Amino acid sequence: MNMRENIRPGGRSARVQASVHEAVRSLLSTMDRSDVTIPLIATEAGVTPSTIYRRWGDLQELLADVAVERLRPDAPPKDTGSVRTDLTQWAEQYADEMASGPGRAMIRDVLSGDASGGRNAGKCCGYTREQVQVIAERARDRGDEFPEVETVIDQVVAPIMYRILFDEAPPTSEKVRALVERLLPADR
Repeated sequence: MNMRENIRPGGRSARVQASVHEAVRSLLSTMDRSDVTIPLIATEAGVTPSTIYRRWGDLQELLADVAVERLRPDAPPKDTGSVRTDLTQWAEQYADEMASGPGRAMIRDVLSGDASGGRNAGKCCGYTREQVQVIAERARDRGDEFPEVETVIDQVVAPIMYRILFDEAPPTSEKVRALVERLLPADR
C-alpha cells in the first residue's frame, strides 16, 4: 500500500503525521531500529495502528517518509560571496551529513521504502537540486558563470553519493574539493 497522494495540508492529517513522525524519531533515538514496530509507534503517537497502516502501508514506507522529511534542508546554502566557496562548502557539508551514520541510515530508509515508484528518492533529489539552484542564482546575480544545475548533480553530487553508497570510505573533503575544482577550474 502506498501513501495517499492528496492528503490535505493542515488539520487532523498534519497533526497525525507530525505526531507519528515525532514518535518514530523518539523511538529510534532510544531503541534499536529492529525493535521498532508499528504498534509501538502508534502507542507513542497516540493513534491506532490502523491509522498508520492506512496512511503509510507498512513500517518501511513510514521510515522512508520520516527520513525524507529529515533530509529536507532547513536553511539555504551559506552565501560566502564566492561561487567556488559557496559550492565547496555546501558540497563538503552535504558529503559529511550524508556519509554520517544517521545520514546513511536515512538514505537506506528512503531507498528501501520506495515502493512508491521512486517518489521518496525523487523528493530527496529535488531538495538537492533546490540547494544547488540557490547557489547558481546567487552566482548569476553576481555576474559569475555557473554550470547548469544538472551538471553539478552529475559531476559533484553523483560521485559523492556513489562513494557513500558503494565505497567503504566516505568521500573526503579533499575529494569533494577536487570535484568542485574540476567543475569550476580556477582559470575560468
